[in-house]
Amino acid sequence: MSEVRKIVFARLSEGDDLLESIASVARKSDVNSGFFFLIGTLKEAMLGYYKQGKYVPIEKKGPLEIVSCTGNISADEMKRLVVHGHIVVSDDKADCFGGHVLPGCTIDATGELTLAAAQDGILKRRLDPRRNLHLWNLEESDKI
Repeated sequence: MSEVRKIVFARLSEGDDLLESIASVARKSDVNSGFFFLIGTLKEAMLGYYKQGKYVPIEKKGPLEIVSCTGNISADEMKRLVVHGHIVVSDDKADCFGGHVLPGCTIDATGELTLAAAQDGILKRRLDPRRNLHLWNLEESDKI
């Protein structure tokens, strides 16, 4: 079990890629393990639906409202930062679409990010070959 070490607030700007921006804020804030949530707007969304070992991309054109975006920050086997997020967006008819956040989600007016860093340890991911996913490996989590 870990406690929150710090909370970081950041505003993402028009044209920013959602995943790249979250990773950038995490790196600059020395967050290698934690969770986040975000609200705002997108020009376009690239969602993923996991099926038979891979993410099937689903593109939605905007403008779109980010109804909810949550996820976590961890590290892979090479200690590279991994941002894993899920998102629900709505269009101008309030129809909602959701899935795994893939590269290509472009911020429109703003993105308001809240990032919480874990006090102790680092969440690690390891490839599960059966599912072709990098899943949490809590048994191998290290102390920072």
